[in-house]
Amino acid sequence: MQYDPIKRVLGDAFNKTPFLRRVFYKLLDLLLLRTWHVHKELREWAEGRRDKEQYILDAGSGFGQYTYYLSGMSRKWSILAVDVKEEQISDSNCFIRAIGRHNVLFRIADLVQYREPKSYDLILSVDVMEHILEDVEVFRNFQASLRPGGMLVISTPSDQGGSDVNGDDEASFIEEHVRDGYNIQEIQDKLKLAGFSKVKARYSYGKPGQLSWRLSMKYPLLMLNASKIFFLLLPFYYLITFPVSLVLNWMDVNGNHKSGTGLIVKAWK
Repeated sequence: MQYDPIKRVLGDAFNKTPFLRRVFYKLLDLLLLRTWHVHKELREWAEGRRDKEQYILDAGSGFGQYTYYLSGMSRKWSILAVDVKEEQISDSNCFIRAIGRHNVLFRIADLVQYREPKSYDLILSVDVMEHILEDVEVFRNFQASLRPGGMLVISTPSDQGGSDVNGDDEASFIEEHVRDGYNIQEIQDKLKLAGFSKVKARYSYGKPGQLSWRLSMKYPLLMLNASKIFFLLLPFYYLITFPVSLVLNWMDVNGNHKSGTGLIVKAWK
């Protein structure tokens, strides 16, 4: 299905006021399992750093929800958020200025070309690499842009059913993906090839997460893709499924998975 048109509709609906955009971010935080996993990693990284100056790159910022989350953790942190979509960058800059967070800047940039040597303590890349064919080049840019000891955090689909692909004859649920998912060893090897000294990867979206994703994201998106009238039915749908999805998300974040449709990867310079 075409995922971007649905995202544009949601973005337009919640971009009318700063309050609605905050509500949108909170809904994403609750519903998206990847957000639960990413926030967990960010909280661990933030330990002992909240009172120190840190420079952060949100590489592929999308709606800007992770930049918003990071900017609320410490005013001493400086955050640059980049994306290739001009409209999202413009909307995010207007929002972040409206709420008075002056430690953040959104800018248009192509990650295949973007490189700022030894500039960042943390680089975050959430659901981005599955959209970029030249992944090793991007990893090299990340490695060069990190300061010594800096860390890269990646969230991306795995090859164990990522993008909801379960066989060679199936197409990606999200047509904008250039790859269905990474093999866990493949992405670690590519990061080491790009120059990272240490890499760790783990599965996300185990069995609880896969069920939660279908309930909270896949089925609603399929309905919205069929007809926008389903916007009117979504509150009633989530009234039933939301409590179940919360429990499943908690189980996924706090469990160890031998396999999963997502990957959380950390790499250090």
